[in-house]
Amino acid sequence: MTFILGTRGSALALTQSGMAADQIVAAGNFEVELRTVRTEGDVLTGPLSQMGGTGVFAATLRTRVLDGSVDFAVHSLKDLPTAPCPGLVVAGIPEREDPRDALIARDGLTLEKLPAGARIGTGSPRRAAQLRLLRPDIEIVDIRGNVGTRLARVAGFESYGNQSTPAGDCDAVVLAASGLRRLGFEETVTDYLDPTQMLPAAGQGALALEVRESDVEKATELAEAIRAVDHAPTRWAVTAERALLARLEAGCAAPVGTFARLEEQTLVLDAVVANPDGSESLRHQATTSDLSADGAKTLGEKLADELLSLGAARLANLTL
Repeated sequence: MTFILGTRGSALALTQSGMAADQIVAAGNFEVELRTVRTEGDVLTGPLSQMGGTGVFAATLRTRVLDGSVDFAVHSLKDLPTAPCPGLVVAGIPEREDPRDALIARDGLTLEKLPAGARIGTGSPRRAAQLRLLRPDIEIVDIRGNVGTRLARVAGFESYGNQSTPAGDCDAVVLAASGLRRLGFEETVTDYLDPTQMLPAAGQGALALEVRESDVEKATELAEAIRAVDHAPTRWAVTAERALLARLEAGCAAPVGTFARLEEQTLVLDAVVANPDGSESLRHQATTSDLSADGAKTLGEKLADELLSLGAARLANLTL
């Protein structure tokens, strides 16, 4: 028996989907075939925050699963809208890869050692706001594209891109460490930005394995194999992060960072809400000993409410 996995065609998406497929095949007695799906986000140009957010990458894949063109899909969890999709279930979330953001800079420089006026490329309002908080003397350059294209924007890393895109015009870029690790590009990183410095996006570093709800209800062979690769500590962490984002009604256009992790028998959640210009921020932490999906969701909502009571909506221009 062979099941069809829908994936975007980028090198990172294909790599992540292949990794997930290997885990699922190991858990079930069947084969998995990857099928490339071109999404709206792959076609449109311009800042993601003006295109409907990262959800533009997930919408077409979800449609293909629902109409039966493919059997399931693998998403970067940070690309999934927090609202559930009727008819689909995220049945598996494998163990999370490195959740940190990573700086790739010319001449091996760290964030601290970049000169005043340095140009740092990112298409993320979350990263831009926190970079401005850390280094108000730098210039943010809005960029997008696949990992290679973005790496090529850094002087000295032009060979990672192609001749049809800008290259070498930035002193540094910030990308997700997880994507660089999965692609084997760890050697490009000149500075890992610890969550104490910069909080990542909700779900960063985690993958979401999404299947039809009917398959889960029937406990099909595919659904059971997907459920078998689910990693409980990762699910609790990302559930808390996404619950916070949902309560704030914040998408990728909002300068909100959050990170949850299990410390002994306690789930710890940090969150930051920043003014887009980096002039002001709110950062708070909450914990729970209720290690369950419901406990994690309650934790995220509780911390979001605390931030809202302190003026988070005004600070980050959130529309509630």
